[in-house]
Amino acid sequence: MSEERDYTRPDGKVNPIDTDYKIGQDNIVFKVGPFGLDIHNRVFLISGVTVIAFVVFTLLFRNQAGPWFGGLREWLTSNLDWFFIASGNVFVLVCLGLAFSPLGRVRLGGTEAKPDYSYLGWFSMLFAAGMGIGLMFFGVSEPLSHFSSAFGGVAAEGGVRTDWAPLAGAAGDAHAAQRLAMAATIYHWALHPWAIYAVLALGLALFSFNKGLPLTVRSVFYPLLGERVWGWPGHVVDILAIFATLFGLATSLGLGASQAASGLNFLFGIPAGETTQIVLVIAITAVATASVVSGLDAGVKRLSELNMILALVLLAFIVAAGPTLAIIGGFFDSLGAYAQYLPALANPFGREDANFSQGWTAFYWAWWISWSPFVGMFIARVSRGRTVREFIISVLIVPSLACALWMSVFGGTAIGQFVRDGYTAAMEADLPLQLFVVLDALPFAQITSFFGIVLVVVFFVTSSDSGSLVIDVISAGGKFDAPMPQRVFWCTFEGLVAIALVLGGGLVALQAMAVSTGFPFTIVLLMSTVAVVKGLLSEPRAR
Repeated sequence: MSEERDYTRPDGKVNPIDTDYKIGQDNIVFKVGPFGLDIHNRVFLISGVTVIAFVVFTLLFRNQAGPWFGGLREWLTSNLDWFFIASGNVFVLVCLGLAFSPLGRVRLGGTEAKPDYSYLGWFSMLFAAGMGIGLMFFGVSEPLSHFSSAFGGVAAEGGVRTDWAPLAGAAGDAHAAQRLAMAATIYHWALHPWAIYAVLALGLALFSFNKGLPLTVRSVFYPLLGERVWGWPGHVVDILAIFATLFGLATSLGLGASQAASGLNFLFGIPAGETTQIVLVIAITAVATASVVSGLDAGVKRLSELNMILALVLLAFIVAAGPTLAIIGGFFDSLGAYAQYLPALANPFGREDANFSQGWTAFYWAWWISWSPFVGMFIARVSRGRTVREFIISVLIVPSLACALWMSVFGGTAIGQFVRDGYTAAMEADLPLQLFVVLDALPFAQITSFFGIVLVVVFFVTSSDSGSLVIDVISAGGKFDAPMPQRVFWCTFEGLVAIALVLGGGLVALQAMAVSTGFPFTIVLLMSTVAVVKGLLSEPRAR
């Protein structure tokens, strides 16, 4: 027996996303399919079958998959690093242009709309949505990597640009090297990634709350495609959004598994190889599935709140246990260095800087872009009632400062241990292990290291269950009340993709898939900026 749902738009029109809809005079009725599924047939089937084929291929041809992933990543980053960097600049400039233009007075939800959340609650959700496991994995390792390159004056793999004039003075100058390292790190975690999220989030909110279209990526392209957005052009956009989100999340899950496994090895001597990582992925995916089954409020919301509390506790401990005044002063010094070096960092054409632009920036930008459907949809859902100016300034500035503070505290502590105390263990450790080695030099090392593992796991679960919900919404044509089996399907396959990538090449495979799915979606995002501007031009503006 079929279930009927009303899909009438506020303007009286209908959204014929699929031929399986029954179109009436005033509404659209959708038939729930076999097994109680409520899916968009073409988007769900194409994306689902492709993901299954990818998992099977990677697991069956593990020996061939590793070199293939490595070659794919190297080709994309070596040939397209300029494209990713230039695109990131476009997103920042578009956001700033909209914020300070008359279009900034447009209110999401209409001129009379009121915000659903207080500023404090809204800011907390904005930060929680965007970074996740990456803060734990790279909070120590990225500043240390850049510092070792700048301080040593050597073009180490993944290091800072090798032909900067400041490097001539940075070699052997700890303070100059630290400023350069923190500027490069904050560049990857501040305005540019949040502008990527803001562009898509603004489009989703505008076309859902103001235009009455489904909350799915294809809706953003209505000004460009018209009614064709409900046909194959729209199908392609949503399928790309699913691929980008799925592989972007799988990259995060793989990083989280490798870091949690390294922490368990450091504390308890448990081997940190593939077997441990796979067990962790399976266990945490099971917890994430249980969270998804519990629903948005009972599961995802509570885990997100726990996530934020644990992160703040660990951050406060580092500040209190370390050289507090130096850490606080370092934060402001790092912001100054970021402002000073930003033009050079964001230059896509000016220098031969393969280690930095290809090894770090191109990967990061592709990773953030692959996360943009997931994060953008979440931000859109919690931002009704905000003006465009308020939305953009808040989405760019507040989370950027929070990420800069996190990186300054963890990275500054790690660099300080090397400079002041001669503590070299963190710099010599593998990337997933560096956080725990830094904690080992502070009081209560066993407790804080275990706390760090728990925080990685909670970040892991939060990303997985939230991402599953978003992918399910896209594959169901923008419906948030889709049946539970669909959410379980996507949550399960996120875990399977992460396992396949861990077995098929580890960190290189994870980065390769983030870059390869981020590239086509970069084109989608660039087109969406035009659609967002056209959509805003037709909106009334608040006084």
